[in-house]
Amino acid sequence: MDASPQEVQSLDEQAVFPTELSSEAQRKLDAILRLLEPCASRQEYGRRLREEADKLGISKRTLQRYKRQWHEKGLIGLADDTRSDKGKSRMASELQKLATKLFKNRNRNGVRLNRKDIYKRVRQHAIDQNLSPPGQSTVYDYLKPLYEAEELKKSIRSPGWQGEKLILNTKDGDNLNVEESNQVWQIDHTPADILVVDEDGNMLGCPWLTTVVDSYSRCIVGFHTGFDAPSSKVVALALRHAILPKRYPESYSLKEEWGTFGLPQHIYTDNGKDFRSDHAQQIAGQLGFTWHYRSRPSEGGIVERPFRTLNQQVWSKLEGYKGSNVQERPEGAENYAIYTLKQVRRGLVRYIVHQYNQDIDHRTHQTRYQRWEAGLIHTPALPSERELDICLMKQATRRVQRGGHISFENIVYKGENLAGYAGKQVALRFDPDNLGIIYIYRYHQNQEVFLSRGFPLISGLENRSLKEWKAAKETLGKARKPLTSDNVSSHFEREATAPQKTMRQRRKAAQRSNKQTLPVVKDDLQEELGNGVMDNPLLDLELSYEDDLFE
Repeated sequence: MDASPQEVQSLDEQAVFPTELSSEAQRKLDAILRLLEPCASRQEYGRRLREEADKLGISKRTLQRYKRQWHEKGLIGLADDTRSDKGKSRMASELQKLATKLFKNRNRNGVRLNRKDIYKRVRQHAIDQNLSPPGQSTVYDYLKPLYEAEELKKSIRSPGWQGEKLILNTKDGDNLNVEESNQVWQIDHTPADILVVDEDGNMLGCPWLTTVVDSYSRCIVGFHTGFDAPSSKVVALALRHAILPKRYPESYSLKEEWGTFGLPQHIYTDNGKDFRSDHAQQIAGQLGFTWHYRSRPSEGGIVERPFRTLNQQVWSKLEGYKGSNVQERPEGAENYAIYTLKQVRRGLVRYIVHQYNQDIDHRTHQTRYQRWEAGLIHTPALPSERELDICLMKQATRRVQRGGHISFENIVYKGENLAGYAGKQVALRFDPDNLGIIYIYRYHQNQEVFLSRGFPLISGLENRSLKEWKAAKETLGKARKPLTSDNVSSHFEREATAPQKTMRQRRKAAQRSNKQTLPVVKDDLQEELGNGVMDNPLLDLELSYEDDLFE
């Protein structure tokens, strides 16, 4: 098929070309010139049109449009005609922000939103705000790269160990390069697979174990055991134990020091609510470290590996071992449980100090504790024990009442020299396990300045927990008795003398008498064991490692 005389004349008129053409425009021009060459038939022209369109990666109709533009406008018609808003959503910025927010929160707080749900909410918001409602395909096109980025993030594994170096991937897509000790700590919880009893031999069940592990050395730098389920309070107690120097009495028979201490720069955990709580974030802000979350559950190997080691080397060797696998669980484990929470905690300290932190790291050929020492850039700075306690306490805000009183949880506290702050808002720091005292701070230039201590006008609340107080209020309320000092004291006395029939009641009693709040342990174990430490069966147990940790 021959080119028309008009097209040949147009070709002659465009014979003078600019000195520079974009590569894309040159490719279009070459295709058009190829189409203008003589053809034997329409079939050959159609084949040539299809071939040139395929080379450009466009349709035949688009190539014909380019040819028409060149014929009408010359080389200007071959200029890049990409839309200026290509790749940009046509939704209003307000609707884009809403769609992004709904996407990020689509699986939170018990809500499950799919693409269509997000589209409906965005469209309704547009109608309510008198904005142009976007079409379904427009919203879907906006969400598509968000879903693709999320899938890509799931498919990319964390770099992990690179020789002696460790790289941790966070949920936000950042990488933490672990290069020194006390840089990144990891925290996790697990039920210890050992059944414990109280002092009278009554079954209490399995305690929870919370460990704090230094990522650089893999040392266990702190822990907490008890019957409280994972919570921000348990995390705070484990952190306190990890941060402060740890000294134990001679009765522990420790051959090494548990020398780890200091403040971390980063905390790396899963996305559990105990780590996402306001209390946890308050602790991070007060102590000056940043909280990060794992990009996926498999990133927690460093902090979870000690749990498996404890099962294999400690719990499975003790009477009362329950086992996490139901099929492999020893029969009648409940009948053989003989160890108390104090004994298990003491044995755990000995194992960590003598065995776990002294194991050789095959990457560096050092013990974990030696690597921790070698990885310190400078001597760790520490807050005072009192400052640390304040930082780890829970926080609330209240207004000072006339006369310098503060009402908190239906308890009226009298502050020292607070009368001049009547009507002003103050911050309270309190220990949920001891309502006998609160600490009161005023706000000054976005900082908290200590004002006073507060003491309850109701007596009998020393070392009483918030849970116990709420239970007392409920009981006295049902009996229509006022919240007076006499009534509250009588209630707690009845609770203390009442027979503890349920496991929950026995656990509370054991927890109250075995609080792990201080790493500095008083030397009272001789009285506790009666005839001496060696009478403790947990310390006499023969275990299968070289250094008998429980001798």
